[in-house]
Amino acid sequence: MTKPALECFTMDANPPEMVPARPRREWMDASPDRYAYRCLPLTMANSTGWEILCPFELRLEWNGNNSKESLKLSTPDRKANLARLATSHFGQGIVTFHTGYLFRTPPGWAIWAMGPPNAPKDGLQALTGLVETDWLPFPFTMNWKMTRPGRVRFRKGEPFCFITLSEHHQLEAVTPKLKRLDEDPELLADYQAWQSSREGFLAKLAQNDPDVVKQGWQRNYMKGETPSGDAAPESHITKRRLKPPEY
Repeated sequence: MTKPALECFTMDANPPEMVPARPRREWMDASPDRYAYRCLPLTMANSTGWEILCPFELRLEWNGNNSKESLKLSTPDRKANLARLATSHFGQGIVTFHTGYLFRTPPGWAIWAMGPPNAPKDGLQALTGLVETDWLPFPFTMNWKMTRPGRVRFRKGEPFCFITLSEHHQLEAVTPKLKRLDEDPELLADYQAWQSSREGFLAKLAQNDPDVVKQGWQRNYMKGETPSGDAAPESHITKRRLKPPEY
C-alpha cells in the first residue's frame, strides 16, 4: 500500500495560509457547558485535515439571479488582491476560490476538498470535490454556493477550504454486507449492555439523581471502553495532531 503524502506547490509568493485544521467551533463553544465537545466524532472530524485561510475579509452579495454578474464580491482591504483569491466564475450564486496551491499525492491517493466540517454558514453552502491529485498537473478550485439572495462574509483568517486525503480506489473493493445483529453474539451482548446502561443513565438523569447529574454524560466512547469495561484498541485517539506545512 502506498504511504500517504502531500506536496503543496505554491502558485505565487504569498499563497493563503494553510494550517492543521482546528477542532473548535464557535457554535460548539456557545453550547451549554460546551456540551458539543462531548461528541468525539465531531471534534475528530473537525481536525482531520488542513484548512486554507482567507487572507482578508471577503464580502459576497447575491441578488438571486443566475448570471455571473449577479454575485458581487468585495473587500474593505484596499491592499487585497481580490481577483487572485475569489471570483464569480460559474454564475448561479457560486463563488470560486483559488487555493494558491497545486497539490500532489502518491498513486491512488486523492484530496477531498470541502468546507470545514461541522461549521454551518448561513446563506452559503460549501461544494465538496474529490480530486485526483496523484496525476493532476494543474490546481483545483474551491467552490461555495449561495443558498438564498443576500449578503455573506468570510472573516480574515476564516477557512474557505478544508482538505484531507483519501485512498479512494480502495472503496471499489468494498461490498456492504447486511447482517442481523444476532449473527454476532458477542457484538449483540455488547450492544445490549450499552442499551441497558444508556436507558438506566437517562432514567436517573430525568429523576435528578445527584451522582448521575454530577457525572453529566456517559464517557464510554471518549474513554475508549465498552459498557462492560473492555478497552478499545490502542488505535483509539481523542485528539488529532496534524503537522503544519514545511519547506
